[in-house]
Amino acid sequence: MRKLLNTLFITNENAFLSLEGETVCVEIGRQKAAQFPLHTLEAIVCFSHNGATPAFMGACAKRGVTLSFFNPYGKFLCRVVGESRGNVLLRKRQYRVSDDREASCRIARNMILGKVYNCRWSIDRTLRDHGMRVDADQCTKAVQYLTNAMDKIRTETDLDSLRGLEGESASVYFGVFDTLILNQKDVFYFHGRNKRPPLDPVNAMLSFGYTLLANECAGALEGVGLDSYVGFIHRDRPGRKSLALDIMEELRAVTVDRFVLTLINNRQIRKEHFQITESGAVEFTDDGKKKFLTAWQERKREQLTHPYLKEKISWGLVPYVQALLLARYLREDLDGYPPFLWK
Repeated sequence: MRKLLNTLFITNENAFLSLEGETVCVEIGRQKAAQFPLHTLEAIVCFSHNGATPAFMGACAKRGVTLSFFNPYGKFLCRVVGESRGNVLLRKRQYRVSDDREASCRIARNMILGKVYNCRWSIDRTLRDHGMRVDADQCTKAVQYLTNAMDKIRTETDLDSLRGLEGESASVYFGVFDTLILNQKDVFYFHGRNKRPPLDPVNAMLSFGYTLLANECAGALEGVGLDSYVGFIHRDRPGRKSLALDIMEELRAVTVDRFVLTLINNRQIRKEHFQITESGAVEFTDDGKKKFLTAWQERKREQLTHPYLKEKISWGLVPYVQALLLARYLREDLDGYPPFLWK
């Protein structure tokens, strides 16, 4: 259990919530594990199988405490919202900002800055830890390019130009991605992004990881009352969760990319975990997918200190914290949206 930004996160999948006076009572295995006054909370995010009592859900609705339910893997299930919560006002504000290119640019600039910063960090980290095993000159040039790009992004006021800087930076980053792969080079190589379908094991892993992350970001946004389909970098398109794609941009390198590199370099994933379909697409075997998902869930439980909040959380809660910070910015509780800048 974690309490951040007046939001209570229930991360134990066996937790059960009930009402006790004016408090939320958290039980695990029929034993009281914690208790919190409802009046101190704005929202509760629950990743439990067991749920809550109807009386407790009614109390949350009456007191304006948003209660969001996810399954233990982060899939959004439903949300209980009281009349006084005002999520309609939050979404109306989101729609107005999305329609305003200048206002959208202010948010997009920070998100893209976060993405490029984290891409640079990922290369720099490998260069520092394995400088003798990588192409140091190529990596150093990429780091310098991304550093210069960040200076341009900080002052850019045009949305299309920002997208151009983001695209160029991504190209430079992926241009050195192959050198970050240290082991099993005969099987795991990267000669550029290919998606539909992925044509090699590395792209298959990246695409699968991005899908998982996008779904978690979408659930996090829905959980705080935002519309995951209305974005600021990615514009409206039927069926596309544009805001989920926006918020995941800054998280790609430090969650999915580093995770994939770790699985390969530690030989947790090997050649036999993939198969080639008749169409030429490369995909996981059942055993390979199971290993990937098991490691993904273990990674989400690892702890970090959030670079903005300066509090310890699990990696699995990072999308939810960023969604909360975005909602706070849109409500004008923050002067700017703080991207996730990993250190």
